[in-house]
Amino acid sequence: MTDPLSDLSLDELRTRTSVKWRLHDPDVLPVWVAEMDAPLATAVVEALRDVGARGDTGYAYGPHYAQALAAFAAQRWDWDLPVEATALMPDVMRGCVEMLRLVTDPGDAVVVNPPVYPPFHGFIEHAGRRVVTAPLGGDGRIDLDVLAAAFETARAGDRPAAYLLCSPHNPTGTVHTRDELTAVAALAGEHGVRVVVDEIHAPLVLPGARFVPFLTVPGSERSFVLQSASKGWNLAGLKAAVAITGPEAAADLGRVPEVVTHGASHVGVQTHIAALRDGGAWLDAVREGIARNMLVLQEALTEALPEIRYQPGEGTYLAWLDCRELDLGDDPAAVFLERGRVALTGGLEFGPGGAGHARFNLATSPELIREAVRRMAAAV
Repeated sequence: MTDPLSDLSLDELRTRTSVKWRLHDPDVLPVWVAEMDAPLATAVVEALRDVGARGDTGYAYGPHYAQALAAFAAQRWDWDLPVEATALMPDVMRGCVEMLRLVTDPGDAVVVNPPVYPPFHGFIEHAGRRVVTAPLGGDGRIDLDVLAAAFETARAGDRPAAYLLCSPHNPTGTVHTRDELTAVAALAGEHGVRVVVDEIHAPLVLPGARFVPFLTVPGSERSFVLQSASKGWNLAGLKAAVAITGPEAAADLGRVPEVVTHGASHVGVQTHIAALRDGGAWLDAVREGIARNMLVLQEALTEALPEIRYQPGEGTYLAWLDCRELDLGDDPAAVFLERGRVALTGGLEFGPGGAGHARFNLATSPELIREAVRRMAAAV
């Protein structure tokens, strides 16, 4: 299969009406929000045609999504995913919030590892919980001593607390190892902190690296995981997700109001199932393209902007750029947009550790990556 990330021209991409291609003026090159510049997998297109031809656009029903995800997990990650311990969710973030509501009360603390996906902060606060930060180490990995201190702070007064973990991590692309996740589970158990894991980028762990489902490590029995095909197959506009629990958290999942599952799109469910069952070749081609694009970005930065520090991750299609040596202030993305007409995601949105940084979306063609870097260089 050819690389889907090189299939569409800039003119074709500019006909899209999603936020990536409509938020900014037409002269801006967008490499910010997590949308792929690729055509959909054939299996997904066929699923869309099928539901349209049959008028099958009602409400989602049944365990079919979880069953497809279980088959994919068994093949890709050697994980015997328990279909009976799952529930359909509207999307990953709203599913995370529902899990947090099961194990914490308003005013309780939720620990996160900044710099981290910005909606973590917004959804936690909107749910009436407090954010407690445990920043990643300088190497972009979980610092267990910092995490332990955050757990102690979160549990002060013996209040319930939770830990919202991003795995693989957005924006750094860090793929947590089995040893790291086992240590996290042990630490959470020691402090009485419940763990909720956003694994939306799991299908996008790159060749040569290994994704470890959190529920496969010892000590995770009381934890919750959210999975979805939406990121791996570029289905953000077709919302659906699955919540999965460890064996000791199944009763908690049973307390989720049945109406919560109504938020999942039936059309979304059908396309996600098609992606998981028949979209493997497309996904593998995208993963290869992302791995190549990491090298393209690294080479382009070395030639044009050597002051920017970039360490390719092992997962996601997101590049975390340290722009502090350019002296562009806390929000270099604003400078690149104003002077270079290229849109990145500003690092400040990701919390502590984000100042002076920007996130670059690599799910596009090598040509657009090089053009984006050329514009960034022109801006400084």
